[in-house]
Amino acid sequence: MADGMSSFWGPVTSTIDCCEKNYAYSTYIAEFYNTISNIPCILLALFGLINAIRLRFEKRFTVLHISNMILAIGSMLYHATLQRAQQQSDETPMVWEMLLYMYILHSPDWHYRSTMPTFLFLYGVGFAVVHSFVHLGIGFKVHYGILCFLCIPRMYKYYIYTKDASAKRLAKLYVATLILGSVCWLCDHLFCKEISRWPINPQGHAMWHVFMGFNSYFANTFLMFCRAQQREWSPKIAYLMGVLPYVKVEKPKAQ
Repeated sequence: MADGMSSFWGPVTSTIDCCEKNYAYSTYIAEFYNTISNIPCILLALFGLINAIRLRFEKRFTVLHISNMILAIGSMLYHATLQRAQQQSDETPMVWEMLLYMYILHSPDWHYRSTMPTFLFLYGVGFAVVHSFVHLGIGFKVHYGILCFLCIPRMYKYYIYTKDASAKRLAKLYVATLILGSVCWLCDHLFCKEISRWPINPQGHAMWHVFMGFNSYFANTFLMFCRAQQREWSPKIAYLMGVLPYVKVEKPKAQ
C-alpha cells in the first residue's frame, strides 16, 4: 500500500504494492510482514533439502527444495525493496518452480528423457527474457495459474494410486493450504481499502506466504513419498517432534 514515502530504496517502482503500510518499521524494509513471512518457507525447504540429500533422492528433488528457497529469498527482496528489478526475482522463480514440478510429476513415465527437460529449460529461459522486457501484468497471473492447473491432474493421479493414509493426508494438507492461502491473497487484494480502516491489518499477503511455504513443503514431501514408493524403498511418513511430517525409507540392501 503506497504512502508516498521515499526511503533507503527510493520511490516504489514495482507494479504491485500490497495492502501493507510501507516502511512502517524500518527504512530498509518496505513491507515488513510480507518480507519476514517468507522465513518459514526457507526453513521448511531447508529441512526438506537435508532429508532429500540424506536419503539420496534424485538430484531433481534437491533442486526442487533449493528452488523453494530461492523463490522465498526473491520474494523477500521484492517486498523489502518494492523495486521492479527485485519483482523479477520473485515472479520469474515462481514460473521456474512450476516447470520443475511439471518435470518431477511426469519424468517417471517419460520415455524420451532428454526432450522434456530440454523443452522446459528453454521455456523457462525464454519466459525470463520476455518477462524482463515486457510487463505482463494480469498475463503473468493467468500464465502462472495455467501452469498450476496443468499439474493438478498428475497430482490427483498420484493421490488415487497412493494407499498410505498418512501420505494421502499430506495431499489433503497441500490442497487445504492452497485454498486458505488463496483466500488470504484474494481478500488482501480485493478489500484493501476496507482492511486499511481496521485497527489491525490481518496481513493477508503475509499469510499467503506462510500458507504457501507449508503448501510447497507438503507437495514436496508427498512427491518424495510417491517416488520412494516407485523405487520400492518402503516409504513411511514420520513426524518431527510429532508435528512436521517427513519421509522415512527402508531401501533394499542392494541399494
